[in-house]
Amino acid sequence: MKFKTILFDAYGTLFDVHTVIETCDKLYPERGESISHLWRLKQIEYAMQYQLMGRYVDFYTLTNQSLKYAAEANDIDLTEHEEKMLMSAYMKLNVYDEVKEVLAYLKEKGYRLAIFTNGPKHMIDPLVSYHNMNHLFEDVISVDEIKQYKPTMASYHYAKNKMNAKREEVLFLSSNTWDIAGAKNYGFATAWVNRKGNVAEHKELQPNVIIKSLNQLIK
Repeated sequence: MKFKTILFDAYGTLFDVHTVIETCDKLYPERGESISHLWRLKQIEYAMQYQLMGRYVDFYTLTNQSLKYAAEANDIDLTEHEEKMLMSAYMKLNVYDEVKEVLAYLKEKGYRLAIFTNGPKHMIDPLVSYHNMNHLFEDVISVDEIKQYKPTMASYHYAKNKMNAKREEVLFLSSNTWDIAGAKNYGFATAWVNRKGNVAEHKELQPNVIIKSLNQLIK
């Protein structure tokens, strides 16, 4: 690869957001998948809605709001204890199987690696530490530092400057098509991590490459 810097989205790209299904199912049998998918959907929607309104609300708060919405939509009277359990589960999401090996390989090859996420550092840093991956990243960059959610141009520009990189030297990876479109619109080369065979969006802002897992970065 010609790139010197590789930026990774966090949620859905490195960390499996639907890890929470297990905890949801324990609390509400057979409703875990429904809760988890709606939780994630509203989380993304709320971030974009607040961005459009010019009202920044940090991602942890959005995650909590989204959980409460998903619970209510599933006719669940969420208790304070259950809320704490589920929010705690979000701080211990599984990492995808290939992630550590691929990151270690890329770092050994001399690439500068960083996470670039909508999540605040107090959500992401514990996840990185939980999986013993601190040594793999040069930086964890959060939009919380400038209060501009992806996919705004300002957010990607901030990440570029934070890494002291040139646009043409950056490869950005995400499992989210809206994030890929935003990064491509800014001028980054992009790789869409399409783990589930989803349909591509934004035909005018297609990723440079589509991969099913990070393993394809080293094969």
